[in-house]
Amino acid sequence: MLALISIVAGSALGLAGPYTLQFLIDAVFQRNDRQLLNRITLILIAIFATQSLIYLVRAYLLAFIGERVMADLRLRLFEHLQGLSLSFFNERRTGELVSRLTNDVSTVRAVVTSDISTALSQTLTFFGALAIIIITDWRLTLFMFALIPIVMGIAIYFGRRLRALSSSVQDQLANATTVLEESIGGVRVVKSFTREHYEIGRFTESIERTFALAMKRIRLSAAFGPSVSFLGFATVVSIFWFGGQEVLAGRLTAGQLFMFLVLTLTIAGSIGQFSGLWTGLQEALGATKRLFEILDTQSDIEEQPEAQHLPSVEGRIRFERVSFAYRDDPDTFILSDIDLDIQPGEVLALVGPSGAGKTTLVNLIPRFFDPTRGRVLIDGHDLRGVQLLSLRQQIGIVPQETLLFGGSVRENILYGRLDASQAELVAAAEAANAHEFILGLSKGYDTLVGERGVKLSGGQRQRIAIARAILKDPRILLLDEATSSLDSESEGLVQEALERLMHNRTSIVIAHRLSTIQNADRVAVLEDGRLVELGTHTDLLEIDGLYARLHRMQFNMHTQPEPETSDEVEISETARSRRRSLDLLSRLAGE
Repeated sequence: MLALISIVAGSALGLAGPYTLQFLIDAVFQRNDRQLLNRITLILIAIFATQSLIYLVRAYLLAFIGERVMADLRLRLFEHLQGLSLSFFNERRTGELVSRLTNDVSTVRAVVTSDISTALSQTLTFFGALAIIIITDWRLTLFMFALIPIVMGIAIYFGRRLRALSSSVQDQLANATTVLEESIGGVRVVKSFTREHYEIGRFTESIERTFALAMKRIRLSAAFGPSVSFLGFATVVSIFWFGGQEVLAGRLTAGQLFMFLVLTLTIAGSIGQFSGLWTGLQEALGATKRLFEILDTQSDIEEQPEAQHLPSVEGRIRFERVSFAYRDDPDTFILSDIDLDIQPGEVLALVGPSGAGKTTLVNLIPRFFDPTRGRVLIDGHDLRGVQLLSLRQQIGIVPQETLLFGGSVRENILYGRLDASQAELVAAAEAANAHEFILGLSKGYDTLVGERGVKLSGGQRQRIAIARAILKDPRILLLDEATSSLDSESEGLVQEALERLMHNRTSIVIAHRLSTIQNADRVAVLEDGRLVELGTHTDLLEIDGLYARLHRMQFNMHTQPEPETSDEVEISETARSRRRSLDLLSRLAGE
């Protein structure tokens, strides 16, 4: 409101100055009145001094508003992104979202602050000056009106083309940001494959595309400004000529003509400002559209208004005829008619070929996705009817690829429970076999782990992730083969920590290596999204089905029966080739 008042007051004083000048000139050339000249001079000085003070206040207030709007918009976008489901992030690249929160928000900032204030100020100035000159000489005003449509037509033409180009520049800049984020985030892969020059080329190509589009926009914008300026000044000169005719005819005084000419320049300046604002507005519309597309996106996972708080659970999980397909491909079912009952405290291993639906099935439990058909229940509660916070607070996840945040070891473990005490923190680290190696770090628990935990080994990252899960103390535990990529020593430490973590908890383990799940209470075997086998390790070996074939491929390469399919032939040949290579290496090592 204060900024609005200062804008209105500044515009009024901007008109008061030229209006008062006509009396100054008439006092000299017509009345020859020295006292009147002195008084008008003092009035003008007061007007311009007040106007300068108001402009100072306005500039500060608008700068404050701009920074606050930009901060609020980024916070609003980030908060909204946190509430969106995994499917949204699966369909978008990280670099694109980062570009939206940085580049696009910065583009919008100018529009919602300085551009709006300038538009309001120039609108008041334009119409105020127009009213004064109409009252002064309507003939001259009509002459001026005849020239305005030409300027406006050119402004509209250029503005539409600039809008399309500006949107293209922002889109291409988002693509360049994505390439940058991927190259930096995957720097280890880039260097291991010696693809530095390839990534430089990829980023260069993206930047050059952005540059080409930006230059095209700049050329158009550069042609726009001078064209409008030429037309504006040509209009002023024409008005000078017509106004001179009015003075010679006795319909205007010299002071009125001078005021008319100043106000005409003011109007021309306003039109020029409008053309610049129009250009800026067109540039920002594309960015604004993309920002509000994100804000208008609704999460696939919606919490019902009447959702109930999920009390502390025992951990019984029930899948009732569950089927799942992604929304963008509703005809392809990842899971089909899954019926599965997991008892409290049970350790269930999920086994199956790649793409069988193991990860998808696990993602339904914390309600990262909702089943397309059927329902998932915990202790008899349909997950669609409970509050997400109360559900996910009772579930712990230890993924195969551990993600640590770039802060300290302490901060990463406390992510499991932010209000945990130092004693609870240390106890969780000890249970995860992490306390000893943490004390050996340069700053102990306050050691920074680097982006994604890059300063730690794979086994150390996994143990911190397990400590984080232990500190959370969930009733339900979801594990995605947390030891598959570790060396033998680290695997032993992590496996021991996992056994402590799974004790007295309902645990579901996605198993890639069958050696890790022989001690599971039951094994569920998935194939093509269907539950094809369910039982203990021993029972499934006796059945001699898919699980038994997978087991023989990994452990009984020499004794496995002849495969029945071409896929199994290829797998078994690969296994025998590996075995021969290992035997050869053993002989070479012995020699």
